[in-house]
Amino acid sequence: MANKLLVAPAPHVQTAQSTAKIMRDVVIALMPALVVSTVVFGWDVLRVVALSVASCVVFEYLIQKFLFRGPLTISNWSAVVTGVLLAFNLPASIPWWIVVIGAFVAIAVAKMTFGGLGKNPFNPALVGRVFLLIAYPVQMTTFPLPVNGSFDALSGATPLAAVKHGAAADVLGTQELLLGNMPGSLGEVAALALLAGFVYLLWRRVITWHIPVTVLVTMALFAFVVALARGESGAALWQFPLFHVLAGGAMLGAIFMATDYSTSPMTVRGGVIFAVGIGLITMLIRLWGAYPEGMSFAILIMNSCVPLINKYVKPKRFGVK
Repeated sequence: MANKLLVAPAPHVQTAQSTAKIMRDVVIALMPALVVSTVVFGWDVLRVVALSVASCVVFEYLIQKFLFRGPLTISNWSAVVTGVLLAFNLPASIPWWIVVIGAFVAIAVAKMTFGGLGKNPFNPALVGRVFLLIAYPVQMTTFPLPVNGSFDALSGATPLAAVKHGAAADVLGTQELLLGNMPGSLGEVAALALLAGFVYLLWRRVITWHIPVTVLVTMALFAFVVALARGESGAALWQFPLFHVLAGGAMLGAIFMATDYSTSPMTVRGGVIFAVGIGLITMLIRLWGAYPEGMSFAILIMNSCVPLINKYVKPKRFGVK
């Protein structure tokens, strides 16, 4: 009689969901932001996204075909999701060869080195993004102006960079922050579109609200306390927290990257601890760090803490008091 006992990594619960279905839902949820970004920056957006996705898929295929020599898994759409998320962290004007390098780092180094999907401790797209930011800071921080609109107040800088250098938090109105008609990376300019994707993922039960909402609430509360300490009052008191929630990569990171199954805690309580850490570290870097944006660094730092968090909040075994 054949041995039917299988040894495999978690999860072990059987559901109608599959990795491919989940990843396709994530891609669908990112489409509104892709459309808005294309309208804002033009056809270069599609060039960057297509090249990033193609590079990620090709690198994963080659590694599995010639190094792992195991079953191919590119059909599960995880490489596509990594490619889209990596592209969303890049400016539309980025040279093609930097996109390819970022895809290689994301797939070959951050994902396949650890054994592939479900075994990587760090979010692959963020590893690629941070590597490119350190290796090619000029290209990664040179943002094209939107196709339509005048932004003399920003002079081509992102809103976060402008505030970092002394501009008021209301340098852009709430409407611009929501609709995304401003300089920035592809996924930084469409808060309302990202929120639409968030609603879709909740509806499809791909993610829960706990991590994204906790990240954003933590950032808002931290910014509110800082505004109070600075003596702000009136409209400025709520504009400062609102700005930090809507600007930069807050929405993209909180909704689509902090919720990555492989790199986030397994329990709700662990997810809340994880999310609070992301929010606090993000604001510390934004306000007092060398970079205007801290979301990528915050998520990667908290990714490294996930094993400790899982151990700390490990549920009791059935029958144990």
